[in-house]
Amino acid sequence: MRAMNDCLFCKIVSGEIPCHKVYEDKNYLAFLDVNPVNQGHTLVIPKQHSRNILEIDKEALQDMVVIVKQLSEKIKEKLKCDGINIMINNEPEAGQIIFHTHFHIIPRYKSDNLKLWNGKIQQTDDELKKTAELIKQ
Repeated sequence: MRAMNDCLFCKIVSGEIPCHKVYEDKNYLAFLDVNPVNQGHTLVIPKQHSRNILEIDKEALQDMVVIVKQLSEKIKEKLKCDGINIMINNEPEAGQIIFHTHFHIIPRYKSDNLKLWNGKIQQTDDELKKTAELIKQ
């Protein structure tokens, strides 16, 4: 499996850096985030290095999403959270700071007061229509 010498997550995969594993198979690893948003904040990564969702192999991504779903169900059951955020940041402008594909599974509670999106822009129906057409092309 291709690894990047300076990649933090590749070092975790190789065992060079320890982690608190919650899942592992021959191709994927899931472990607790060391800077969690809430208790149980879990990262799911492929063992083979890819930069982000824009670079990962389609089949690897499909397999990873199944693991994310299974772990999300388990986290919701075991930690008795009210909801789950599943997130992936792609490129620095979107908040990616570790350039190895990874999903965040973030347990959410009614009382955590976290707000993710406030709707920064206002668009007319015509602007939305033009954007949708542009993406569909």
